[in-house]
Amino acid sequence: MFFKGITGNVMILGLVSFLTDFSSEMIYPLLPLFLTTVLGAGPAFLGIIEGVAESTASLLKLVSGIVSDRVKDRKKLILYGYGLSSFARPLIAAATGPLAVLLIRFADRIGKGVRTSPRDALIADSVDPGIRGKAYGFHRSMDHAGAIVGPLAATFLLVYFTKDLRTVFWLAAIPGILTVLLIIFKLREVEGREITSNGSLMRIFPKGKLRLYLIILFIFTLGNSSDAFLLLKAGEIGVSVIQIPLLWAFFHVVKMLSSMPFGALSDRIGRRNIIVAGWCVYALAYAGFAHASSALHIWLLFAFYGLFYGMTEGVEKALLADIADSGERGGAFGWYNFAIGAGALPASLLFGFLWQKLGSQVAFVVGASFAVVAALLLIILVKPTVPLKV
Repeated sequence: MFFKGITGNVMILGLVSFLTDFSSEMIYPLLPLFLTTVLGAGPAFLGIIEGVAESTASLLKLVSGIVSDRVKDRKKLILYGYGLSSFARPLIAAATGPLAVLLIRFADRIGKGVRTSPRDALIADSVDPGIRGKAYGFHRSMDHAGAIVGPLAATFLLVYFTKDLRTVFWLAAIPGILTVLLIIFKLREVEGREITSNGSLMRIFPKGKLRLYLIILFIFTLGNSSDAFLLLKAGEIGVSVIQIPLLWAFFHVVKMLSSMPFGALSDRIGRRNIIVAGWCVYALAYAGFAHASSALHIWLLFAFYGLFYGMTEGVEKALLADIADSGERGGAFGWYNFAIGAGALPASLLFGFLWQKLGSQVAFVVGASFAVVAALLLIILVKPTVPLKV
């Protein structure tokens, strides 16, 4: 019963995301250390790498989503995207300077940009509309599971087998290769879906209910700064350096365990209700971080904050799939990913500025306020979708 309705495509894409995060999270937690101690780069160059990488991914998610509505085979875009990332990522092991890491990270994010929107659209194409929430929740759970296993695998290798970071990076190629093989041999294109002509629909910003929803998501994202600030707050309160990775893994466990149940719940009581509740959880969690005064507070708040991800990540995508017409679904996911990416940079800049000038309490309260405003707008402007029976 737990996996009832989860089709072969959704199962394969869940495994693909698990393996991809397994591979990437073996590398990226170690990347700052590798850049600074092995390649001699400074923090500023790390910022350049991440800024270029994420901006590239956001733009390409929009383009690839629109393109995927105009081609018969979304699987090819998904394969190209995952293939590029899987083969580029481990090449960091061969990097001899910071510029090489920038180019490899750039290629990796190109892959992410190419695959994400077509993949999300294919999930919607592959399941009954009445269990989309469950399907997207399952996918997010698998993604978070990979984010837990990857760092643990890297730590195990470093403790028991090798102290060489480059060796760990090369070994990260193994789950990446499995990812590509799964897509080639197991993923199937959905037959009979509507193909959008080159001149219509999603070439401009979407209209109607879809436009309202995307604008509200962007407003929420303006208050949703990088979770790195939460780790900074944890360190200030007194969580030790040794405990930080454990706290981060615990956070991912909460996200993994909550994503599928809340996604399935949205299939029964409606997407909007779950999203609004999730944004309220976000606001309360940020208010809590603003006034946290002990390590125990931080652990409890991270658990509570993890529920926000479980309540919103998959359900937001399911609501988008409900609203968008089948012929514009890839473009809709492109705009969704672009809106979130476009809001993420100013959100973190604003949060960091407020923290530095006025203190962390003000920054967290402002972030919470954006969530409350977005929740009210969603209630007022977007009518709830009727849950569909399977």
